[in-house]
Amino acid sequence: MSTPSRTEAGRTALQKAAVVVGAVFLLVGILGFIPGITTNYDQLTFAGHHSESMLMGIFQVSVLHNIVHLLFGVAGLALAKSHARAYNFLLWGGVIYLVLWLYGLFIDLDSAANFVPVNSADNWLHFVLGVGMIGLALLLRRRGEPADRR
Repeated sequence: MSTPSRTEAGRTALQKAAVVVGAVFLLVGILGFIPGITTNYDQLTFAGHHSESMLMGIFQVSVLHNIVHLLFGVAGLALAKSHARAYNFLLWGGVIYLVLWLYGLFIDLDSAANFVPVNSADNWLHFVLGVGMIGLALLLRRRGEPADRR
């Protein structure tokens, strides 16, 4: 079996993609705690649809929502250390985001079921993230490369 082609830093394109995606999630998680970048910061709640805080004035956030972004970011950076783990992060992370998109479409956004919380903008961003992450996993994985390769 051929080894995935390595870039100048010794990482495959797939691993680099996982680093970038992880870094973006980490950045978004941090930005969610910065007043001004997050509007209505004084209304930030731990969880639930009552949080009126909006990242960049668009995406509804809470402390829990920001923590999820931070954890996804840390996971992406950690799993990018191997080709197979980077693949799994992008593929299964994308699946998780598509499930979140569907969840956000079907729940009543003004109910207790919206505990993360999400709004319409979050829902469609989750769709783009899910498709994008899965696309990166599938496009950057080498043909014939086993998914469990370390």
